[in-house]
Amino acid sequence: MATETGKRKWHGSVSGIVDSPLDKVWNIVSQTKRLSEWMPMVERCTDLAGDEGIPGYVRLVSGFVFPQQDGERSWIKERLVAIDTTSHSYVYQMESSNVGLDGSVNSLKLIDYGDDSTLVNWSFQIDPLEGALEDSIIDYLGFLYKSCINRIQGAIEAESKKVSVTC
Repeated sequence: MATETGKRKWHGSVSGIVDSPLDKVWNIVSQTKRLSEWMPMVERCTDLAGDEGIPGYVRLVSGFVFPQQDGERSWIKERLVAIDTTSHSYVYQMESSNVGLDGSVNSLKLIDYGDDSTLVNWSFQIDPLEGALEDSIIDYLGFLYKSCINRIQGAIEAESKKVSVTC
C-alpha cells in the first residue's frame, strides 16, 4: 500500500480571465521566445531539439522558478508532449531540472470566454517532493502560475504599443 501512495501524483490548477481575444492570447502563450514576456520567473528559454510547435520539441527554461541556496538560477528541460492549435492547448513534461520537478506535467488550455476575453486554465501534476508538504508546493506552484496568467494581458498591451509605435 505504501508503494501505491508513493506513486500518486500531486495535482493542482489555476485559471484566470484575460481581457483579450483568444487568438491574441494564443499568440503570446504558444511561442517559446515570448515566455519571459508573461512568465516573470523566466529569464531565458533556449531551443534544444526539434521544432517549436511540434510534439517532441525540447527547450531549456532558466530563471528564478525556485530560489537556489547557492544563488544559481533554476533550470528546467521541458519536452512538448502535445499541442492542439484548434483547441488552443498544449502539454509540456519537465524532463530534468535542478528544482526537483522532473517528470512534472503542465497543461495549458485557452477557452473563448466571450466579449473578447479568454479563460486561461493551467493544470499541473508533479511527483511528490521528499521533505515537502503537498499543500505548500501546490499552493506555491498555483501562485506562480496564476502570476503568469495575470501578466498575459500586459504582454499583449506591450505588443500593441510596439506595433503602434513602429507603424
